[in-house]
Amino acid sequence: MAILKIVVEVGEQVNRIRNLLVSSVIVGLASLLYIDYYVGNIKFSFAAVVFPLFLYVHEDLNPIPFGIVSGLFLVIARLVFYGALGMFGQQVYYTVPEVIFYLVYGLVFFIAIKRNISKKYHNVFIVSALGDFTANMVETYFRIGGEMFSRNSEIMKGFLLVAAIRAVAVVIMVIVYNYYKLFLTKEEHERRYRHLLQLISQLKTEVYWMEKNMDHIERVMATAYQLFSDMNDNEARPDWTNKALEIAKDIHEIKKEYGLVVKGIEEVMANKLENGGMYFKELVSILADSMEVEIKNQNKNIQIAYNISEDFYTEKHYYLMSIFRNLMINAVDSIEKKGRIVFSHIKESNDHKFIVEDNGSGIKEEDLAYIFSPGYSSKINYSTGEINRGLGLALVENIIRDRLKGSISVESEYGIGTKFTITIPIDELESEH
Repeated sequence: MAILKIVVEVGEQVNRIRNLLVSSVIVGLASLLYIDYYVGNIKFSFAAVVFPLFLYVHEDLNPIPFGIVSGLFLVIARLVFYGALGMFGQQVYYTVPEVIFYLVYGLVFFIAIKRNISKKYHNVFIVSALGDFTANMVETYFRIGGEMFSRNSEIMKGFLLVAAIRAVAVVIMVIVYNYYKLFLTKEEHERRYRHLLQLISQLKTEVYWMEKNMDHIERVMATAYQLFSDMNDNEARPDWTNKALEIAKDIHEIKKEYGLVVKGIEEVMANKLENGGMYFKELVSILADSMEVEIKNQNKNIQIAYNISEDFYTEKHYYLMSIFRNLMINAVDSIEKKGRIVFSHIKESNDHKFIVEDNGSGIKEEDLAYIFSPGYSSKINYSTGEINRGLGLALVENIIRDRLKGSISVESEYGIGTKFTITIPIDELESEH
């Protein structure tokens, strides 16, 4: 387990380094698109737009190392370019100070991240403009010293204008990126729903056979009860053997039919369900949509809060959705008309922890020891005798324990509410994408 954890951590570190290097190379290449400024051989390049864009897209990038490495690749790209033009020696002196620009720009973003400034568009504009202006000022001071302050204010006006223009470009590219990501997500959801529709249409056939067999089972039960009555009253003795044989034959037919149904369902599942996974936040988004419909159907006023600490990719999403949906529906059912549910996710050192907490009717203390027992339900309609199996907590516990190597616990106070806590090892859930 420890070795596997080390391997996972090394893989994550390799991915971070790869993102850092690839992004820095692109920044370096983007620096070849520039215009000259009249002060100290300053160049306004497109790289200053690409740099904050990558910091927005890749949350795992540390702005300070990214600034340093981007500056180094910028120097390399410029020197290769100038070397091809026979201007290598002349440009080394003017190009190297640009490393300072990206170091300062990265420092501004680092401070913004430490202050937990949100990624709303106006904040992206402010941080980008401030980083651009500050970095240009520091770089220019490094190039020409205090002379920049003795000149007229045109230098600062120019820097402010360029900072504003490039910050607007950053915001536009961020908006385009977000819409593109939204488009891909929507397209993926539509593809999944089409796939789900095909799956359901095939499962409907198998459900039909199950419903047909339910009628068959009821007839066998009636025959068995009639045989019991006859034997109890010692009536129709010559027919006992035939009825017993008839029951045995019917049970065999039912078993054969259900065997075909199970085989059909297994074939559908094997052929139609994809092996690919999904990100946890996407799963929670689908869960939230499902719960919104459930609450509306039950005509209740229930507020649900989702607190997600960290996103991750998993191929166990079907298990997770089954678990969460069951627990959430149970929480909704436990609330009479108005209430609140909190779904929380915490990533600890070796585990993912999921908590579903509600302020519903709660569970009686004497029932807590039995809630994970097969067939148990506290929801019985005494007027009809119908038992609402609700969540199927026995199945939930089975999935968590046997399929995900985790555990589930419950805390509840009757009339106050219930809290389910699920703990699953990180190694069991997370997959590479």
